[in-house]
Amino acid sequence: MEQQILVLDPSGADHHAQNAELRERGPAALVDLLGIPAWAVTDPEVLRDLLTDPRVSKDAYLHWPLFPGEAVDRWPLKLWVAVRNMFTAYGEEHRRLRRLVSPAFTARRMDAMVPRIAEITAELLDDLAATPPGGTVDLRDRFAHPLPMRVISELMGLPEHSRPGFRRTVEGVFDTTLTAEQATANTQELYGILKDLVAAKRAEPGDDMTSVLIAARDEEGDGSALTEEELVDTLLLVISAGFETTVNLLDQAVTALLTHPEQLGHVRAGRAGWSDVVEEALRFEAPVAHLPLRYAVEDIALPGGPTIRRGEAIIASFAAANRHEKWHGDTAEVFDVTRSSKKHLSFGHGVHVCLGAALARAEATTALPALFDRFPDLRLAVPAGELRPTPGLIANGHQSLPVRLA
Repeated sequence: MEQQILVLDPSGADHHAQNAELRERGPAALVDLLGIPAWAVTDPEVLRDLLTDPRVSKDAYLHWPLFPGEAVDRWPLKLWVAVRNMFTAYGEEHRRLRRLVSPAFTARRMDAMVPRIAEITAELLDDLAATPPGGTVDLRDRFAHPLPMRVISELMGLPEHSRPGFRRTVEGVFDTTLTAEQATANTQELYGILKDLVAAKRAEPGDDMTSVLIAARDEEGDGSALTEEELVDTLLLVISAGFETTVNLLDQAVTALLTHPEQLGHVRAGRAGWSDVVEEALRFEAPVAHLPLRYAVEDIALPGGPTIRRGEAIIASFAAANRHEKWHGDTAEVFDVTRSSKKHLSFGHGVHVCLGAALARAEATTALPALFDRFPDLRLAVPAGELRPTPGLIANGHQSLPVRLA
């Protein structure tokens, strides 16, 4: 029997309820993603297998019949499928692009950044400590956002004056409530910032990854180097993904601890560590709820589910998969830092697994204990039910996180 299509709410206003409905429809559900049909995969084992399956591609130019075409040309999420970088590459092209970037994100190099992460954290906490007694601060704006933004900006050489504009435009990339016209204008502004960065680093190279990528682009002649389009799109991917998802991780981890004080008690009593908090937060509230898009290179019959036909689009529904009973039983909807298995797919899996995973974990395991040590009486300034999600069905965070420090 053919599934009735489920329209995904562009605002993401109640993604937990929608994720539950998606899971009820089996391992994959046919959905409407802003007017585009796709299969949202929510079974964690099926999704994990698809993420390593060579019959699944991320290259819309090769494997999505709808692209390029009139439907996608006016689609608000066109940027997600049109960029030319390792995020959308397939096969050897993906391996080539990933090889050029991966040396900057080794676990050893990320560990070496921890002292700088700690310095930035301390500066932000000092700034928060100047809040008048009883005052309210937006912890997302004052802590969760500036920490990863400063870290990735220093790594990539993004100048301070460009950061507010970059932050605003990246938030626009994740905002699925924008019209096609608004999304196009946002994309143009974003590319303007990135092209200015490339021009500045060509004129005055620095000790940063952007300068390294530009040098590789301009000096290597063996055909493996980035094209100019790939260079700019790679910067877009690395800088935006390098902070937006970590913002949501910090935001959701703090929220979970403040709304589940007994779990914070486990950490303070030594029954769980901060890495347990981070992994459970990643499982409980995936920083990216739905990740578009992948495409079936040939017909794929899912175990216990439908057949995804060649050329049909696939969404990795990480938030729904992470709370699936298949992996976490009847406590899947419970935030528990002491659970023995915190298995999740929040950083993806397989060849497209997130290069910045080690950096995000380093930032979170450094920043969270420092925050709660500095402000042991930290609490929400509003009832949890008043927290509003970020607009969109991709990113999973809050518009603001008002707290009282003491």
